[in-house]
Amino acid sequence: MTALVRLLLLDVDGTLIEPRGAGRVALRSAMLEVYGQTGPIDDHDFRGKTDPWIVRDLLRCCAWADEEIDARLHEVWEPYLRHLDAALETAVTRPTPCRGVPELLRRLSGDARYELALLTGNVEEGATRKLRAAGISHRFDVGAFGSDSECRADLPPIAVARAARRTGLSLRAEDAIVVGDTPEDVLCARANGSRVVAVATGGFSADDLRSHDPDRVLDDLSDSDSVLEALDDVATGARRVR
Repeated sequence: MTALVRLLLLDVDGTLIEPRGAGRVALRSAMLEVYGQTGPIDDHDFRGKTDPWIVRDLLRCCAWADEEIDARLHEVWEPYLRHLDAALETAVTRPTPCRGVPELLRRLSGDARYELALLTGNVEEGATRKLRAAGISHRFDVGAFGSDSECRADLPPIAVARAARRTGLSLRAEDAIVVGDTPEDVLCARANGSRVVAVATGGFSADDLRSHDPDRVLDDLSDSDSVLEALDDVATGARRVR
């Protein structure tokens, strides 16, 4: 009997990479070009949100109506990517892999029990460029993105369907494991019956994440052996939140 392959749905900012502000810099410039306003972008919490959701939140703070936001939203992403490229070339805002991530991805890529995919609020090309700048884009060729839906809970089924088409495997959302650093990662997993490992690398503490009832909480991804053990526990249904 063929062993069940688990699909790992990995978040980008704060989980795989330290974003270092490149996206915020690029979005500020793009919103000024398209809308002439950014709202309170310097203080706004981007964590766990899709890129379109962030734009909407910021403009609502400036009393923009949703229909006004929607009329121009598609215009944001060309200048966003242009400004993102510039930010990724700048040392102070160039993202780096989170500690332990390159080694973990190397081991997971060689592990027949797991398939890897992205699950991120970044628009697709933005995610690709950030990961390329951090030197780890070659580990991923499928995922779901903020450009697929503004609502993060919509993304796991999209990622699962794309991964199933690419691999030819029978993959299901309820067999997937979301790995992310925010409460939104936990919530989107639960909305789709997926399992979830929360990682305290993106500004939320382990206690913050634990309060949302993930299957496991890790301090970081630096110890590949411990991460693989946690993934194996979650994959086989051993639920030890700690």
